[in-house]
Formats: sequence, C-alpha cells, structure tokens
Amino acid sequence: MEVEFNAGADPGKAVSEASGRALAIAAEYVLEQANRSIPHEEGTLQRSGRASVNDEGTQAAVTYDTPYAVPVHENLTARHDEGRRAKWLELTLQEQKEQVRQIIADGIRGAL
Repeated sequence: MEVEFNAGADPGKAVSEASGRALAIAAEYVLEQANRSIPHEEGTLQRSGRASVNDEGTQAAVTYDTPYAVPVHENLTARHDEGRRAKWLELTLQEQKEQVRQIIADGIRGAL
C-alpha cells in the first residue's frame, strides 16, 4: 500500500505567511482589548493606537503615538474613570495571552 502526501509547492512559505497574518490578527485583538481600559478624556490617545507586523511577519507590535502615551501608561498614581487604568496595554497582554496564543496557533494550523 502506498500513501502519497502533497504538502504543496512550499509548505514553509505557507506557514510563514500564515503566521504573519495570525500575528496581525492577534495584534489587532490586543489593540481592541487594550482600548477598552485605556485612560480616556478626549480620545486622542486611543485614536493614536496602531497594530503592526514587521515585513518578515515575525514580530507584531501595538503602539500608541502621542507624547504622553508612556507617562500615562506608567503613572500608577493617576486617577482614571471607572474601567480605565494605567498599564492598560501591559495588563491587557498579560490577561489575554492565552487568547493571543490561540489566535496565532489557529492561524498557523489553518495553513497546514
């Protein structure tokens, strides 16, 4: 009995592309979740948020681009409206790490 398996033209390339897409989806997910607890007055900080993936598709980032993003993120003594908090991005990633892993795993699994 003979069994033949065809993995496609370049399975490594397919997995690499899938992982880049999965990282992009995961980064967007983290951004969306983080925005739920970002300190909010006028919305400028929240609107500055971006999710991105490097050209190689190996690293993702969530960034906020205002001059005060880091000070607001790091200031543990500031008071925020209910449901809003300092360290919103760091804490969100910690809280959502299993979901982020699942998003990435599902994306890669789909390429196999």
